[in-house]
Amino acid sequence: MSLQNRNKFDLQKLLAPSVLVILYAFFAIFGKNFFSSYTLKTILESAYYTGLMSFGITFVIITGGIDLSIGTNLMCSAIVGGVAYSMWGWPLWLALLLVPLTGVIFGFLNGILVAKAKLPPFIATLGMMLVTQGFGSIISRVQTQRYPTIGTTDAWFKTVFYRAGEFPTGALYLLAAFLIAAFVLSKTRFGRYVYAIGSNEEATRLSGVKVDKYKILAYTVCGLFCGFGAILFASTYTTATPGTGNGFETYAIAAVIIGGTSMAGGSGTMVGTLIGIFIMAVLRAGLSSMGLQGHWQTFFTGVVVIGAVLMDNLRVRAAQKVKVRN
Repeated sequence: MSLQNRNKFDLQKLLAPSVLVILYAFFAIFGKNFFSSYTLKTILESAYYTGLMSFGITFVIITGGIDLSIGTNLMCSAIVGGVAYSMWGWPLWLALLLVPLTGVIFGFLNGILVAKAKLPPFIATLGMMLVTQGFGSIISRVQTQRYPTIGTTDAWFKTVFYRAGEFPTGALYLLAAFLIAAFVLSKTRFGRYVYAIGSNEEATRLSGVKVDKYKILAYTVCGLFCGFGAILFASTYTTATPGTGNGFETYAIAAVIIGGTSMAGGSGTMVGTLIGIFIMAVLRAGLSSMGLQGHWQTFFTGVVVIGAVLMDNLRVRAAQKVKVRN
């Protein structure tokens, strides 16, 4: 790699951290009470479930795929656990085991549709988005499911997964999920094959790798992270409402792209995704601190998503130019 190309690569790695610092400084100056411990807790807590979804879909996007169902999968998983607890009378610990299992099942079905049925990932996961959204409404009879809160039976749920006094226990799960995802992506055979499939699927297949198997596994892992994200969502917000969840995926996908993972596949890191997660969390909290209502927050989030995709296209074009010159 030439010195010029190495400098460009280093600048790309510094881009996301720089954006995070600049955003935080901007809102600290112009936002109302943004630079406070309360806002910092809000940013951290809003990153819990989005973070788990982002870690999961990073695997999928690096393979060159996409999963539009992660938001509704997360909500459906939370609803299924709530139904098992409040309507079927299951012990809370057993109902919580059902939550990630539900996410895994829907993730696995996505993988089958993409790898075996050869459906385009966009179409397959768009259909699964509607399936999970509808399934959550059917199984709950369109009733909002409620999880235990402090002062009620099974109050340990909030303490264990959300906050113990002033200590944000949910942050420990976010950190653990990041470390596990980073290890799997960078240190395991599965992670190496994920990069290989995204870089050149046909060459990977010809080298003897069972591409379909690892694509299914990537979507299944994504579903698993959605399931665990559902537990953190339920512990944070207490309720899971049928017919919701669509829109969550935009924040997760935007975080992954902002963090440097290419929509073309073959490149990306969990560190970048983590930075992207906090960029999105800071953006939401910062816009709120400036007194902008929800529709303005949605508008600016959409602008960020478009900008992130444009940046990704520029990165891909720059990489292709380097390959041609070499």
